[in-house]
Amino acid sequence: MSGLLFVGSSGGHLAQMLSMAAWWKERERSWVTFDTPDATSALAGEQVAWAYHPTTRNLWNTVRNLWLSFKVLHRQQPEAVISTGAGVALPFFLMARLRGIPTIYVEVYDRIDSRTLTGKLCRPLSSAFCVQWEEQLECYPGATVIGPLL
Repeated sequence: MSGLLFVGSSGGHLAQMLSMAAWWKERERSWVTFDTPDATSALAGEQVAWAYHPTTRNLWNTVRNLWLSFKVLHRQQPEAVISTGAGVALPFFLMARLRGIPTIYVEVYDRIDSRTLTGKLCRPLSSAFCVQWEEQLECYPGATVIGPLL
């Protein structure tokens, strides 16, 4: 498979990726997120790899997700990896960069005057780094403003 690979936590991170449907709905795609009721419902009928969680301060799940990223990226060979965060994004961005796959990070809409940890960690690994508000450019100079997703 090629196409797009969307990687992110369930809940609001997934909701923001789903809100980009006008952009991705006609494209081949797959998803990596957590096996939670909201994600299984929202992604019914989609190709999904379930990531390990929690990811916050959980080194073991980070290692497991790094191995998952190796397997998923090898099998699917996506054109690009897109994420809105959070912790599950980092292993996939690391592995994608090692494989030469473009990465697109979209900073979340609710952090306007400070950077998220995932944003800080993924920015150097991002082929494109996007923010949703002009005010976020103070935290991420040179980012691309795409406007609010939700």
